[in-house]
Amino acid sequence: MLIEVAAAGVNRADLLQRAGQYPPPPGASPILGLEVSGVVTAVGSQVHGWVEGDAVAALLAGGGYAEQVCVPASQLHPLPASVDLIDAAALPEAAATSWVSLVGAGGLRPGDAVLVHGGSGGVGTFAIQLAAALGARVLTTAGGPARCRRCLELGADVAIDHRSEEFVSRVLEETDGRGADVVLDVIGADYLARNLAAVAVGGRIVVIGLQRGARAELDLATLLAKRASIIGTTLRSRSAAEKAAIVADVTEHVWPLLEAGTIHPVIHARLPLDQADRAHEMLRTGEAFGKVLLIP
Repeated sequence: MLIEVAAAGVNRADLLQRAGQYPPPPGASPILGLEVSGVVTAVGSQVHGWVEGDAVAALLAGGGYAEQVCVPASQLHPLPASVDLIDAAALPEAAATSWVSLVGAGGLRPGDAVLVHGGSGGVGTFAIQLAAALGARVLTTAGGPARCRRCLELGADVAIDHRSEEFVSRVLEETDGRGADVVLDVIGADYLARNLAAVAVGGRIVVIGLQRGARAELDLATLLAKRASIIGTTLRSRSAAEKAAIVADVTEHVWPLLEAGTIHPVIHARLPLDQADRAHEMLRTGEAFGKVLLIP
């Protein structure tokens, strides 16, 4: 499928690839960009169910910072009726990552307490909304009172300012000492011990980022006592078949929530493609709340 790109989503993975720390998987485009929205301009002879002119959002292994991109048909979502074509570029990575992490790896169930770290980020803003829509009690961390207030507006029940509060004690206080059933972590090593202290007995810590380190000491006695799990998950390196299954699940289970307006993309900025460096700086400095998009 050939897509004329309306917008490309910017992700922290782009910054890592730019720094030489996250090479594309074999066969993927070396061009940055893991998600786009746009319009189908050509359809392969073996493709069924899509036609030229369809408005779509697409999950990519690379190549999104472009005017056109070629995408497997199995990695396309239809444009949700309630979402603008440009803003839809904010959806594929955040939706797939949130679904795979919270529901797949985390086994999220209605009534669970979920701790979402980095609630003001591109994945965090989506994960808060998704977890709330699925019936969880959502706790989140964010930097500063203003960001915490915005996380509450997105559906979080508790927003913890990590600049002025210790999240472990607050999580235990808010859950009557139980802790969080699922912890969604983008921080990595620096939060490992605290996540283990904050997770409930039988809980799951799902690590999806390493913003503050990749190596830490683990207290196995606490892990055993809590019968807890630490799970790592990524999206980009998965096989085409795995990605197709994830996209199908997200279209089936998450897209109706977008169609209904229960979840919406949170956009911090829409910039021309030639301002990619400025877009990266917004993520690097923590200025962005939600997603940054690049428009060819």
